[in-house]
Amino acid sequence: MEHVNWFLDWIWAHVQGYPPPALQGMRLGPPQSTDNTLMMQLFTWDAKHPEMSWWKHFEHEVPRLAQLGVTQVWLPPPNKAMTRNGQGYDAYDLWDIGEFNQKNTIPTRWGTKEELEQAIATAKEHGIDTLIDVVLNHKMGADRMETFQAIPVDPQNRLRDLTAPREIDGWTAFDFPGRNNEYSSMKWNQEHFTGLDWDARTKLKGVYRIVGGTHKGWSKFVDSELGNYDYLLGIDIDHRHHDVRQDLFNWGEWILKMTGAAGFRLDAIKHMDRYFLLDFLKHVRKATGRSDLFAVAEYWSANLRLIKPYIYAFQGLVTFFDVPLHYNFHNASKAGARYDLRTIFNNTLLSYRPGDAVTFVDNHDTQVGQSLESWVGSNLKLQAYALILLRGEGHPCVFYGDLYPNEECYDKQTADGLTHLMEARKKYGYGERVDYFQSRNCIGFVRMGDKSHPGCAVVVSNAEPGNVQRSSTHKVRMNVGPGHNGSSFHSYMGSSGHVGISSDGWGEFTCLPGHVDVWIQDSGN
Repeated sequence: MEHVNWFLDWIWAHVQGYPPPALQGMRLGPPQSTDNTLMMQLFTWDAKHPEMSWWKHFEHEVPRLAQLGVTQVWLPPPNKAMTRNGQGYDAYDLWDIGEFNQKNTIPTRWGTKEELEQAIATAKEHGIDTLIDVVLNHKMGADRMETFQAIPVDPQNRLRDLTAPREIDGWTAFDFPGRNNEYSSMKWNQEHFTGLDWDARTKLKGVYRIVGGTHKGWSKFVDSELGNYDYLLGIDIDHRHHDVRQDLFNWGEWILKMTGAAGFRLDAIKHMDRYFLLDFLKHVRKATGRSDLFAVAEYWSANLRLIKPYIYAFQGLVTFFDVPLHYNFHNASKAGARYDLRTIFNNTLLSYRPGDAVTFVDNHDTQVGQSLESWVGSNLKLQAYALILLRGEGHPCVFYGDLYPNEECYDKQTADGLTHLMEARKKYGYGERVDYFQSRNCIGFVRMGDKSHPGCAVVVSNAEPGNVQRSSTHKVRMNVGPGHNGSSFHSYMGSSGHVGISSDGWGEFTCLPGHVDVWIQDSGN
């Protein structure tokens, strides 16, 4: 019956219409500022600073981030992980953010509770909000084993049972002895979970659905991939259990009040009960008095059609990472000049509902070697960033790995260019936009500026360097608006030469093959 209700909700969305776009009701940065807002993901998968904790590193970088126009910083999960160096996605105890001696450490991989609080306070002083990465789907690193009934299911179809119920031993008891009931007295056991992937009795790995007692099986309100995608990894949390809901609701309120953070990044929502997540967000908004609470969800799919029902379901309380746009960038970087740039926004959230889209080029999951590897090559990285930073739609997110030196994915040329593009967003990317998408390998657009900021002209190319003659195919004729009549423009990215603007506002802008350029009016014009 619940599944039928969900389908009816989806049909009703088409009859009644979607809620207002989420971004317009959310805090994206200092409310008094007229500058563009910008998110920054401040970590890579294996991020580790050689001289200080990650929270101290964040605090140290705050002034530079503010100068570059960053108004939100998305931090890694602050909770205690199952291992000393766990990134936090291997969530052990949400209520321990580097305060208690658990898993043989007081600090998390990222630092101590006090360091986190100090970094967030420093960010606030510089007009930067902080987003907490919320891992509510599963737990890992239990303190004890328990014995209970479970059914192994087909990993490729979780609705298909492989055997009758049988007794297994599973690591499902979480006592949190090091925290000793501080903040929360809840102890977790097998009653609070739906499944796991390891039977310690037989030493067999698989996907096991816990049965018996009050267990209800998999939630019906999750993604339908693999039959039912409730189970992802670790010990899967049952979000329908009353005690679970209450503890997680309390934690959501507590983490914002305790740290001073301003919002959430929600991990792995396709695996969690949709109604729980909606109730979680409503509770936290009401309990904290933050009607403009920012939240962005990770629903990992390149298929826009699968994201659409979630937009309706979350009633304007969540934005979504534009994963389809990321895959367009990834595919374009692989195809090179064979890719038609005029189609780069096809079938993306940005083209469908820009007011719900958080755009990005790459993140920690798309890095080379990760399970979702889909890295955007350096041949298109800056072009992609120009398209999300300077066109004025959606809410862009910059990746730490593209900006800061690191051992995983750093490219100095990309970092230098990205710095210029972030500066250009803060200074010039304002006002009405006019697109000039007329050539498959060279597209352009103009931002007209507003009362407080000048505009700019942007040209993007994916042609093979050296294979294009300096011809009309790599020049875009664009009108920069009446305020620039008779002036001249120069490159903000360091290219040589100037572009003369006619008396009626037209100019012919050249872009080097395989490059991006941002053109601004010469001073004194």
